Amino acid sequence: MARRFTIMFIPDGDEKVRRFRLSRRMLTAGVLCCCLFAALFFYLFYAYRNTGVELSELRRLRHENAQQRQELLRVTASLGELQNEMVLLVETEARLRQLADLDGSPQTIPVAMGGIPETAATENSDLIQQQINHLQLAIELRRQSQEQVRNLLNDQVSLGRATPGGWPTRGWLTSYFGMRNLPEIGRRRIHEGLDIAASTGTPVMATADGIVARVEYSSGYGKTVILDHGYGYRTLFAHNSRILVSSGQRVVRGERISEVGNTGRSTGPHLHYEVHLNGVPIDPRNSL
Repeated sequence: MARRFTIMFIPDGDEKVRRFRLSRRMLTAGVLCCCLFAALFFYLFYAYRNTGVELSELRRLRHENAQQRQELLRVTASLGELQNEMVLLVETEARLRQLADLDGSPQTIPVAMGGIPETAATENSDLIQQQINHLQLAIELRRQSQEQVRNLLNDQVSLGRATPGGWPTRGWLTSYFGMRNLPEIGRRRIHEGLDIAASTGTPVMATADGIVARVEYSSGYGKTVILDHGYGYRTLFAHNSRILVSSGQRVVRGERISEVGNTGRSTGPHLHYEVHLNGVPIDPRNSL
């Protein structure tokens, strides 16, 4: 192989032909430089292309990371709100149970939950979502328990309002509940209520909330008012001089329903007062 090479440049026209002599080493070095340049060019092109892809991927990951952080902040805030709601429900139910005279707390319902961890911003949102789901279930169970307590409390309040209590009128007792002698019939007979002596026209009040079941007149009891209070309770007011309510009317404890009189089989102005529970007369003195 030749040790030297000649490169000729023949221009158009009358310009002089130029010759360049190159040794084999110079030519080899030139070819190697061209190869290295080409390799460097392709490397830089490939790196630039990959860098563009990586930058695009980096932007996408940053966007996803920002969205995840926003979602994490949202669920963390929701967790805090649910925990606060749970605390309020527990406190409210405790007060209701105290009012309803109930002890303790339902064993099947969590009473308290842990607070938000300090590393919540870096925690997996799925874990926080699980805590939220658990809290939502606990809150729903707590609400159901609270509703039951509230219903029980309402029943107790309603029962208290429906239970006869207090004096139906101002006066003094002349005859008590129980067996007594009746000279007119020559034998003993149970007296199913109390006789309260008072002046004619003295106001007679309902001793519990209820509805006027009957307003009637009989030869024995004279002008009579019967109230139905629910829960099995009924009260009877007899020998009235005047009736101030009508059948079906709703009355409340302490409301004026009649006036003391001397109607029916009576030896003087007084009120005959009876209390019945499930159809059985009971001693009204237990509720005075």
